[in-house]
Amino acid sequence: MRSSGRNSRGSGSGGKNYRGAGNRRDEQQQRAGRPRPEERRYDAGGGPKAGPKGSQGGPKGSQGSQGGPRTGSQGSQGGGPKAGGPKGGGRGRKPGPARPREYEAQIEERNRARHDKPRVKMPKTFGEQEGERLQKVLARAGMGSRRACEELIDQARVEVNGKIVTEQGLRVDPEKDEIKVDGLTVATQSYLFFALNKPAGVVSTMEDPDGRQCLGDYVTNRETRLFHVGRLDTETEGIILLTNHGELAHRLTHPRYGVRKTYLAAIQGPLPRDLGKRLKSGIELEDGYARADHFRVVQNTGKNYLVEVSLHEGRKHIVRRMLAEAGFPVDKLVRTAFGPIALGDQKSGWLRRLTNTEVGMLMREVEL
Repeated sequence: MRSSGRNSRGSGSGGKNYRGAGNRRDEQQQRAGRPRPEERRYDAGGGPKAGPKGSQGGPKGSQGSQGGPRTGSQGSQGGGPKAGGPKGGGRGRKPGPARPREYEAQIEERNRARHDKPRVKMPKTFGEQEGERLQKVLARAGMGSRRACEELIDQARVEVNGKIVTEQGLRVDPEKDEIKVDGLTVATQSYLFFALNKPAGVVSTMEDPDGRQCLGDYVTNRETRLFHVGRLDTETEGIILLTNHGELAHRLTHPRYGVRKTYLAAIQGPLPRDLGKRLKSGIELEDGYARADHFRVVQNTGKNYLVEVSLHEGRKHIVRRMLAEAGFPVDKLVRTAFGPIALGDQKSGWLRRLTNTEVGMLMREVEL
């Protein structure tokens, strides 16, 4: 019996030692920041002696049971499935059902409609001003850099609608306003002006249904359609103007404005001294009299003469007919000038763009 008592006391001392080791382990876990075993939660808990509803540690989780399932609310009175369900309070509540996609789409449409309102149109006094700055228009027309165009304005050499401009920053409409520099109109619009030295054998049309070489063969790949100003005979060489400015082309060929054309003609002599006087006085043709504005002999080699004839007539074959009627048929004919635009040393078949000064002189010639 004594031995059994010692054994029991030994077991008791052994129990004390076990509890002491457990306390030391709990202290170490607390220092490490881990909860004690009895403070941990488990998905399922409770001892075999689980009581009825509301008892501690019961499977249905009431009154803040520490070992109950997570579905139970911590502070509920009288637990049960209803207390820990979706409708119950506490941290274990499940999220509600998601909103339908149609409802989400309606919300997004309302938000977009709220932000996609039309912009308020600002008054012109606060928005961009109409037109372009004068120096910018001049620079784009090829009159020089913007700084150079500003100097033209400072020198009072620029006119807008007949008034001399002396202040910088004036805004103009290139399509409507008439702009001149030194009295010459500046082509600020999107017009094109070309001079072609037409070779012999080229037809003075932009398209030829018979397939012959024509003016259109020299102006392919252009941004806009061009048309010729007047005509030249198929065998006549020289300068012919091409443009897309309809009013200018009309005036250049109209008898009212009398634009002068100059020709060089190769004829056979000898020539009488009064030939020039006869041509200026007028040669009677089948469609009326034709008069030359100017005549002179440029070159003479034996019987070969090269003469210059200027006239403002625009009738067909007018120079050839006049000289033939006077008794001197033309062997070769070249037009060397159309108004103020001279052929110069431009090679046969070459096309060049007119300068702004030349365009201005043409416009002044026909009062544009």
